[in-house]
Amino acid sequence: MKVPDKIRTNCPSCNKHTTHNVKLNRKGKERSMNQGRRKFEAVKRGYGGMPRTPKKPCYKIGKRTVLVLECGECKKKHQKLFAARTKKTVEVG
Repeated sequence: MKVPDKIRTNCPSCNKHTTHNVKLNRKGKERSMNQGRRKFEAVKRGYGGMPRTPKKPCYKIGKRTVLVLECGECKKKHQKLFAARTKKTVEVG
């Protein structure tokens, strides 16, 4: 699914209808020493109970895609959530 790299929409900070640059919001790099990772490693070594919750019978099909819009005038950024969950990959360009 293709999304244009410039969208004309309302900016909530300057309250005008301007062109916005579009980027995809991506997950950042996970820290290696966060609490969940430390607990998982300890349980894998054999200290404690189950490392994760049991598997669910049904799963969500796709993730909601978050677009980051940067205003052309005031350079402030805000997010726009894609309305539906999508299995297709979203490309900006």
